[in-house]
Amino acid sequence: MWADWLPAILMLVLFALDVPIAFAIAIAALSFFLIDGNVPLNIFVQKMVTATDSYPLLAIPFFVLAGAIMNKAGITARLLALADAMVGHMTGALAQMCTVLATLLGGLTASSSADAAMLAKVLGPEMVKANYSPAFAAVITSCAAIITALIPPSIGLIIYGYIADVSIGRLFIGGVVPGLLLAASLMAVTSLIARKRGYLPVREHFVGTAELGRTFRDALWALSVPVFIVVGIRYGIFTPTEAGAITVLYTVLVGRFAYGTLRFADLPRVMKETALDTSSVMLMICAASAFGFYLAWERIPPQMAAWLVSLTSEPVSLLLLINVLLIVLGTAVEGTSALIILTPIFVPILVKLGIDPVHFGIVLVTNLTIAGVTPPVGQMMFISSQVLRVPMEDYTIEVLPFLGAMLVVLLALSLFPQLTLFLPDLVYGKALG
Repeated sequence: MWADWLPAILMLVLFALDVPIAFAIAIAALSFFLIDGNVPLNIFVQKMVTATDSYPLLAIPFFVLAGAIMNKAGITARLLALADAMVGHMTGALAQMCTVLATLLGGLTASSSADAAMLAKVLGPEMVKANYSPAFAAVITSCAAIITALIPPSIGLIIYGYIADVSIGRLFIGGVVPGLLLAASLMAVTSLIARKRGYLPVREHFVGTAELGRTFRDALWALSVPVFIVVGIRYGIFTPTEAGAITVLYTVLVGRFAYGTLRFADLPRVMKETALDTSSVMLMICAASAFGFYLAWERIPPQMAAWLVSLTSEPVSLLLLINVLLIVLGTAVEGTSALIILTPIFVPILVKLGIDPVHFGIVLVTNLTIAGVTPPVGQMMFISSQVLRVPMEDYTIEVLPFLGAMLVVLLALSLFPQLTLFLPDLVYGKALG
């Protein structure tokens, strides 16, 4: 019955009207409880509140806090020096440094939006001063931030693992190779465009192994963070949630004693920044919990599953079809909210057809994060464009070759599951079932 879809339609209308994502989802969910007289209204509040009563979700504020501490401690400058030493001699060096820095930062910030803001503020103006197109600078800073969604720890993978009841440890390790493939594709496109436009290297020659070794040693404490997380989870020293808390302590010790750049007087501001960033994510999760109750009550996931399977029941074809659907949906719906809403719909279908949920999780998060740089509602697009004052039409033209390269990587991840699964299988052993 078409009336069953009214809350979903209302949510899409609110998205189109640029209502904040969390409020759009919550209002749509509330409309269901108001329309359907068979469901008590107080369940809406209960679903909103009980969503926060989740041990795995504690990893989100912990990792956000750890990233904020690392940024405040000046770790970014050390990683930037390492990126400079690695690729400063390449054509389009500043843009190449942007991608390398984003890859190095992936294990620190856990947030693509935070990375986009940092990269746009730190490297964006430098690229413009070096006669790079402002639109090109906005595009590479936002696209490079996508890598953060896959390099552990990743907030998107934590949310997916929580909703789909999938090992977060396997997801973390499964994201490493896809993240590196995305970095390589961005660097390849950057090289081609830089040669055509004459974007120059920072220096004539490679700095040499001695200087590279010095910058590497200087950044070693920062680079140890993702290794520390993965090794600790793999060998059962701590769970992914506990890893977040221990990483906070680890980063405080590194910033205060190893580098001597973190002052305890900085911590209140860092805590405030973390609270604001975490609350926006958690509000969306709370709203999505109430919206998920509506989906389950009206049996919309089984309806969508039946419709998709009616088109094809061949696993790879269905995965590709879902990818196309997500790409279209991603142009209109913000990635995190789409992840929260769509995970419980698609995972049961694909698991029944024999697709590994870790494989699908990486594909899903990659797809929806790529949507973060696509007009008209790409979150990283907005951040970088706002920092560098780039009109959307200029950004849209510049982003096309980078989108093409990333979609090729997405297609490869979809068609070849072992790109995602061979590292988790190597570290944890092959998953049963």
